[in-house]
Amino acid sequence: MTKYTFKPKDFKVFQIDGLDARMAALDENIRPQFHQLGAYFTEYLKTMTGETFYAHVAKHARRTVNPPKDTWVAFATNQRGYKMQPHFQIGLFEDHLFVMFGMMHEDKNKAEDVKIFEEKLETLLQLPEDFQISLDHTKPDKSKISHMSKAEVEKGITRAKNVKKGEFFIARALKPNAPELKTDKAFIAFLEDTFEHLLKFYK
Repeated sequence: MTKYTFKPKDFKVFQIDGLDARMAALDENIRPQFHQLGAYFTEYLKTMTGETFYAHVAKHARRTVNPPKDTWVAFATNQRGYKMQPHFQIGLFEDHLFVMFGMMHEDKNKAEDVKIFEEKLETLLQLPEDFQISLDHTKPDKSKISHMSKAEVEKGITRAKNVKKGEFFIARALKPNAPELKTDKAFIAFLEDTFEHLLKFYK
């Protein structure tokens, strides 16, 4: 039995119609791994940063009609929530798993927090070629940094800084059949490697 990773069939929960049915499938197929990943990476992040992190598994509690198109576990130093500060996420859409770090539009100090990406722009541009940028965490679309110009990356940072709804995340993704998802060992190795890069932007 695997403890942390996801099988291709797990991604198919997003094809299930109806809020209650999809939520039941998320509870059965995905949230157990999120809780295990939450326990593992709160310890990992504490070791790496010296700070106490809390895992926040998405509850989707406000939904009354539309079933969620994605789900996640987020890591932040605030026990009550994660949206109001820079945070890490591991999550799933139907067609990919994502790992990311950045700021949502709810971040109380977003204009200041986003500046880390300006300060470390060269580091950002030199990330391994499969790293991406997400400018809206609610959408699956992400752009490979290696396919973007420096000006395009800067434009995304500036938008996150100046536009109320603007967001900026550095992300990495895996397809449901990726070799990194075949075993817990391979998956954890991929996640630790990803977090190591993302932590360069964590103050």
